[in-house]
Amino acid sequence: MTVSSQKTPDGDKRPICETGVMTDPDLADPFRAPRTSSGVLTADFGGETLPMILGYTAVREAARDWAIYSSDAPFRVPIPSEEAVRTVRQLPIESDPPVHTAFRRLLEPVFHRPRSTDYQQRLDRLIGELLEDAATKAEVEIVRDFALPLQSLALAMLLGMPKDAAEIWISWGTHVFHDGPDSRAKGNVLDHYIRETLTSAAASLGEDVFSFLHAATVDGRALTTDEKVGIANLVFAGGRDTIINAVSRVIAHFADHPEDLSVIATDAARVNLAVEEMVRVISPLTHIGRVCPAPTTAGDVNVPADGRVSLCWASANRDEQVFEAPDEVRLARSPNPHVAFGSGPHTCLGATQARAILRSLIRMLGERTGGIEILSAVRQYEVTPAYRRWVGFEALTVRFTAP
Repeated sequence: MTVSSQKTPDGDKRPICETGVMTDPDLADPFRAPRTSSGVLTADFGGETLPMILGYTAVREAARDWAIYSSDAPFRVPIPSEEAVRTVRQLPIESDPPVHTAFRRLLEPVFHRPRSTDYQQRLDRLIGELLEDAATKAEVEIVRDFALPLQSLALAMLLGMPKDAAEIWISWGTHVFHDGPDSRAKGNVLDHYIRETLTSAAASLGEDVFSFLHAATVDGRALTTDEKVGIANLVFAGGRDTIINAVSRVIAHFADHPEDLSVIATDAARVNLAVEEMVRVISPLTHIGRVCPAPTTAGDVNVPADGRVSLCWASANRDEQVFEAPDEVRLARSPNPHVAFGSGPHTCLGATQARAILRSLIRMLGERTGGIEILSAVRQYEVTPAYRRWVGFEALTVRFTAP
């Protein structure tokens, strides 16, 4: 087997991986040393110093204990916080039970749509068409010309909106706040779009999610405008760059491991296991914030009242106490109790959609392509003074061949 290489922003060329054992330093766990010593890493995020909880058990316990580690903190659940880029609380993620429970229950019928056979078939057609089109070209840039359109078109399906709407969302780039130099301006664009679309939907109710929000009730009352905007804000901001990164990384993996694809793509059970392992290894969202209403501790770090901590999903997913050989990609790994989609009551509402996209992608890669060749790649890193972590690609150019 040939192991291809990718040029990184610092000019190095490093092998992606070989079957089984990871040889690429970018695929190693940047949190291993502090996790095994103290269980906590103190890191700076935009001038705010937070203790990152790293161990699998500790992360899951904190995720369940919303009384000590609260999500009832507008703008402060994402890391870095988002006071500068939006004006509304994202729902349901920035709330605790029972408010969180009520809003999550309201939205589950929308976010569980990918479970239907019809939805899965439509998603297969969408991804199959994108791959067939890509195979007609000499080269395709995956991040912006494949993964971004795929994420936006699949979101239109989920929300019951026309494909034309996805063209607007594609223009926002890979992140609705941070893809570009002016995050505040991007936040204003998103807010304006949501409010304008809500107004249009009120004048002509249909089957789309904006009409759904107008008709929705919580605890026997209609939603406020800010609640509707906050839900929509999360819908568009959450699960965007994470899905784009996961799609790009999956394609890169199978470009270098065509034998993996040939073995699993036609076996639904193997595809399911492969998706869970890929999201464990990739961990598209490194961590999430929680606010402590009262003084507490994270490991040996004192956290003051109203202080924040990080629940580090990426570290928990490499905990050697839970996962054998955690730095290896084992596509048949089972059991695989990863927390790539979070844990506890705030587990990612979009996990069903993300899994459906990645399962369909793997099936369609096996069915609609004969091979994938990486022509060039520039990796994307999450960098802080405390760690450097490979999350995806700034650019990934490939050539697909027809089956």
